[in-house]
Amino acid sequence: MEIFIGADYRGFLRKQYLLEKLSTIGADITDLGCYDVAEGEDYNDVAVAVAQAVRENRGSRGILICDSAHGMTMQANRYRGVRAVNCDSVESAKLAREHDDANVVCLSAQLLDDDATWRVVQAFLETEFEPLERRVRRINRLDEREDYA
Repeated sequence: MEIFIGADYRGFLRKQYLLEKLSTIGADITDLGCYDVAEGEDYNDVAVAVAQAVRENRGSRGILICDSAHGMTMQANRYRGVRAVNCDSVESAKLAREHDDANVVCLSAQLLDDDATWRVVQAFLETEFEPLERRVRRINRLDEREDYA
């Protein structure tokens, strides 16, 4: 599996933890920033990088981490073909994959500790989409607008 990961300065340490954990599962992982805890890196730039990478690499997954995960989620969802979700539990990650074929998970560095973050990521990566006709139809409607990037 190909995974693109990114964080702003508030999510940097959690991203480092996830990189260590992800290295044990044999995935192809690309770190798209930020690369230190220095304040000033806007979440927008990293979210755009991960969203574009996921869009260009069909079947890949993205992981984004910032303080609340809200900004990352909003920014990533501005790209056609990207289905970013803010998950704070294993259950929400499973539902996002099973029902909506989410391909980017956004995580809060403030609300989740290391262990909870890893459990959510595991659920997100291990759960497969269940392609019922109504789910596929609804997902296809997400990209109907013409003004997306």
